[in-house]
Amino acid sequence: MSSRNSHQRKLNFNVGENYDIIDVVGEGAYGVVCSATHKPSGQKVAIKKITPFDHSMFCLRTLREIKLLRYFNHENVIAILDIVKPESLDKFTEVYLIQELMETDMHRVIRTQDLSDDHCQYFIYQTLRALKAMHSANVLHRDLKPSNLLLNANCDLKVCDFGLARSANSNDEHSGFMTEYVATRWYRAPEIMLTFKEYTKAIDVWSVGCILAEMLSGKPLFPGRDYHHQLTLILEVLGTPTMEDFYGIKSRRARDYIRSLPFKKRVPFSLMFPKANPLALDMLEKLLAFNPSKRITVEEALKHPYLEPYHDPEDEPSANPIPESFFDFDKHKDSLSKEQLKQLIFEEIMRPI
Repeated sequence: MSSRNSHQRKLNFNVGENYDIIDVVGEGAYGVVCSATHKPSGQKVAIKKITPFDHSMFCLRTLREIKLLRYFNHENVIAILDIVKPESLDKFTEVYLIQELMETDMHRVIRTQDLSDDHCQYFIYQTLRALKAMHSANVLHRDLKPSNLLLNANCDLKVCDFGLARSANSNDEHSGFMTEYVATRWYRAPEIMLTFKEYTKAIDVWSVGCILAEMLSGKPLFPGRDYHHQLTLILEVLGTPTMEDFYGIKSRRARDYIRSLPFKKRVPFSLMFPKANPLALDMLEKLLAFNPSKRITVEEALKHPYLEPYHDPEDEPSANPIPESFFDFDKHKDSLSKEQLKQLIFEEIMRPI
């Protein structure tokens, strides 16, 4: 990005007199993030500017993100410190979230340095600690990947981007799971590709396994080019499912597809990660169980011997279950217009923090 372009983006941040914009630090499909100084306190913050109102899907993600980040008050979940209040609904064209400023993310760190075993332990521990709060609230994150784990120089980790999150209780077959599910394929659990209806907290646990493997080796474990290639890569490592796991797959079409593939033997993780701590590999096997019902839970993972240096049951808080009404907008999303969604976002922003 040219400095002129970057300067232009900074000029377009309409956040009032309290903030000095410093620099553009990231951008996504419908948002730009700048670092800034909160002038009254001198605190460095991140300001996320979102322009979601062209697409209902972006509106839904923005609403989920704001509602959930305000719900979770947790050390390992990025906090919303403030939201810039628009003058009126008519003049409401952009959303500005003021958040904690984190220096980097796991994706950048993995690409630029080798992580020590201690780093891997501490980062996975913090990720699971955040996930415990989410899962106890009956929320699935659904998009855990290295770039959604923010880090600072103290090695504090905070999970971000709740735009794809869902209630774990939502057994709504019309929830548009796959149509909106553009989450990075590489971290998707096999059951997401094999059945379109049932997904559980185990999908997030699978993603944590993929992230741990990437931390251990410095490269993605299952970098699939498309749906079929993704499944092929998973089975090349885990081997052809056992009969029990095979018949656990609900979709007959998915079973037929797996049956059509050549038989594969499991590749031991000790061969793939010869330098890794054996306890890390034991944990990896449990996180990456093909069958979601056999996959380790977040609570079990926190108790795993690999995390023993950090595990403290007195300091791994749960969150209260989210009431069903919290996700009402998701149940009615097909009938909500962009204007109605804008109104809901406006009301959420005007609610005191």
